[in-house]
Amino acid sequence: MFKRVMLAALIGLIGTAIGVVGSREFNPIARHFDASVPGASDAPTHRLIVKLHGAGSVAAIGKPTSDPVTALAGRMHFGLRTSRLVVPGLHMMEVTPAVTGEDISVSLARLRADPQVEYAEVDQRRFPHATPNDPLFTGQWYLQNTVSTANGSTLSAVNAQGAWDITTGSASVVIADLDTGIRYDHPDLLALANGGRLLPGYDFVSDVTVANDGDGRDADASDPGDWVTSADAATARFTGCTVENSSWHGTRTAGIMAAIANNGVGISGLTQAGLILPVRVLGKCGGFDSDIMAAMLWAAGIDVAGVPHNTHPARLINMSLGGTPNAADVCPAQYQDVIRQLAARNVLVVASAGNEGGPVDVPANCPGVAGVGGLRHIGTKVGYSNVGTEILVSAPAGNCVNTGAGQPCLFSIDTTVNNGSQSPGVNTYTDQLNYNIGTSFSAPIVTGIAGLMLSVNPNLNVAQLMARLQEGATKPFPIAAPATPAIPQCHVPGSLSDVQGSECSCTTTTCGAGMANALGAVNAALRPIAVIAPPANVTPGQNVTLQAGGSTPANGHTIASYIWTAVCGNPSIQNANTNSATVTVPTSGSLTLRVTVTDDAGRQDTADVLLGDPVGVSITPLATSLVAGTGTQSFVAAVGSACNTAVTWQVNGISGGNAAIGSISATGVYTAPATLPSPANVTVTAVSVADTTKTASASVTITAPPVIAVIVSPPSASLVAGTGTQTFTAIVSNTANTGVTWQVNGIAGGNATVGTITAAGLYTAPATVPTPANVTVTAVSVADTTKSATASVTITGLSPIGVSVAPSSVNLTSNSSQTFAATVTNTTNTAVTWQVNGVVGGNAAVGTISTAGVYTAPAAVPTPANVTVTAVSVADTTKNATATVTVTAPVVTQPPGGGGGGGTLDRMTLLALAGLAALASRRRAAVWARIRAGNALE
Repeated sequence: MFKRVMLAALIGLIGTAIGVVGSREFNPIARHFDASVPGASDAPTHRLIVKLHGAGSVAAIGKPTSDPVTALAGRMHFGLRTSRLVVPGLHMMEVTPAVTGEDISVSLARLRADPQVEYAEVDQRRFPHATPNDPLFTGQWYLQNTVSTANGSTLSAVNAQGAWDITTGSASVVIADLDTGIRYDHPDLLALANGGRLLPGYDFVSDVTVANDGDGRDADASDPGDWVTSADAATARFTGCTVENSSWHGTRTAGIMAAIANNGVGISGLTQAGLILPVRVLGKCGGFDSDIMAAMLWAAGIDVAGVPHNTHPARLINMSLGGTPNAADVCPAQYQDVIRQLAARNVLVVASAGNEGGPVDVPANCPGVAGVGGLRHIGTKVGYSNVGTEILVSAPAGNCVNTGAGQPCLFSIDTTVNNGSQSPGVNTYTDQLNYNIGTSFSAPIVTGIAGLMLSVNPNLNVAQLMARLQEGATKPFPIAAPATPAIPQCHVPGSLSDVQGSECSCTTTTCGAGMANALGAVNAALRPIAVIAPPANVTPGQNVTLQAGGSTPANGHTIASYIWTAVCGNPSIQNANTNSATVTVPTSGSLTLRVTVTDDAGRQDTADVLLGDPVGVSITPLATSLVAGTGTQSFVAAVGSACNTAVTWQVNGISGGNAAIGSISATGVYTAPATLPSPANVTVTAVSVADTTKTASASVTITAPPVIAVIVSPPSASLVAGTGTQTFTAIVSNTANTGVTWQVNGIAGGNATVGTITAAGLYTAPATVPTPANVTVTAVSVADTTKSATASVTITGLSPIGVSVAPSSVNLTSNSSQTFAATVTNTTNTAVTWQVNGVVGGNAAVGTISTAGVYTAPAAVPTPANVTVTAVSVADTTKNATATVTVTAPVVTQPPGGGGGGGTLDRMTLLALAGLAALASRRRAAVWARIRAGNALE
């Protein structure tokens, strides 16, 4: 007997071992668990962990099949395949169900109802954390769990590793990547036909020049390169485009979402099993809305004229593209139309917020789009990322930390790329030296997370996907450490020019609900989806039956229970613990019922239904007029016939509004936009939380603020170069800020060439007359720099300096003197220098002149006898005046009593006498010379 029992047990154990090993290949990457394990007879079994009360706790550890377990299996009508005592009272049981095909959730429910069972759970498989064998995965910090580095903790990392313990994605989930196309030959992407992840896709770039591949739309979605040369930029088609090499942008975004994992090559994508549908919409210098919108519709399975039907419709569309919105149309009507069509097909659009540091770009700012902002590794907003209420969540965008030239970028978003500067070159990867940053790469991270979510719960619609992405996000945002007070808190941009180009601490109004988290989002997606189907006709006072059987669980799970409750009041609910409940409709007022569905893993979801009088919403005031930039208005909403009287507020259909159309707080305070919107009328709407189909609206007319006026006085002036000044006064009206800044010829404060002006309006003419001689003095309003007033200033030169000398002529005899006076006009410097015949101060031959103008004639009459006395202006040496001096010999008279009749000697006589005197003088000199030489006189 013992031998037969042992033999049977041995055969059973061998059969069990063969069944388990032969039917389930261990795959550390596969994460879908089936609790049913085939046994020797290949009949499905359940592996369970059961904690028993009482007798079950006394069995010795390691002893086979204890009596309490056998008894329990008998009560449940289980076939006990094997059991093992784990610790006293806790048993592992492998059983065949009472009824073939009985779901494990039903087996668990019956076990838990047994009075001897403390608890019962599935004996699940657990695996090593799913780390890909791709050699560059270690550089993908953004996919890992939070780690501390020498440069700070990677708080914004999305923990894809944690999510991969649950799911690595599903081949049934198609993600469309609307971008520049993708390199199908990249070894970490590859076409599906070649063992890769890429579907054939389509090229929607219709302009041949932009397409850069020799034709327009075609079935080739590969990226030929999008380089722009200087010659391109000089053409009309590419005017204003940036000269740059090919970006291979689509290859980068695709790698983040779907690089082939565990192939021993490169990196790992966030989803490791989904398919990518390349849709080319961007070429040289971007792409056009018409092509992009057509591609969005086609990607979702909506036929587009002239394009073959898409046989692989996408559930997700990644759009790492956009453009700056304008005040007239924040989200263009055409995009709103397309997005509504996509939502009707349960297609979620994920778009990058943009990299200008200002308001969120189009289309990320459109209602129904999951706009994604960019984070630094520590969870603060990266400087270049746009911000605003339209962002759903934020994700890593890449940041370098260090700024030194040639240093590595420490937190690059590493992904697939090509190294060709124009046409395709070698396929490679970005890294710290060839770095990759931008909100373009935040978006595919979130798109990849959404792909993981759909792989576990494909029933999620667009609204549910967005809500559960937010639910699973890491929150709150980290606040910059006190040691860095220079990092401000982010704010919602007030206008297109309100740029926050530096790091700031995120808030839920600027960066979304939190930091994208793959594990949190997948766990949120695993919750069931509660759905209530109300009856077609509801009559007050009558009983109605409400159906929740349409509620759906996540893949691999079942709905375990339904519980109906009243949100308010205390109605009688029949069958409150089934999927179908009955309740009496109130004869007046309303009743809100809630169903809570719970799946076999204990996860829950709720849905509400309103019965009775329809919810009524009213709003006051119904209309108002506000001034742009300053006006505010408090609105009050009243909700009738509902327990929940809360409302949410919208402006033009956008929750909370935005900078272009005005914003509204949760309490109903509306603030007008800074500038006049177009159209100038906006609609404020209160939406009932109890019944979101019930709303009330008010109209707000936005008027332009009074036009600021600036007047400058005096309106004109004439000043002399080098000396003139003029004080100007500015009067600014229709604003409390009357300050102005002053300019001269458009130059703040002016300069030496055109004249200068102080902050107080004192203008000083330049030293020389400018060209042209008229300059413009401008007062610019500080309150509105587009408002100004001007004055004209004419700059003139000084009158020519004039010099005169008196007397203008004089006759002087030798050695006599004359005082000359110089008069200098048109200058404050009246000094002169004196010259005689061009010699400063003169000399003995022509006469001398002092600095005071006293001229003394020479001892002998000069030749010629006329000399010129000149006064030269010190202020301008080119200006002078002269006087003429005629020098004559003195008249000699005969002494009284002299011979010859005492008359006057004539000229010839005088000359003869002078000659004799000179001869005598020379004779005496010669005699004296011989005496000194010792010679005797003759």
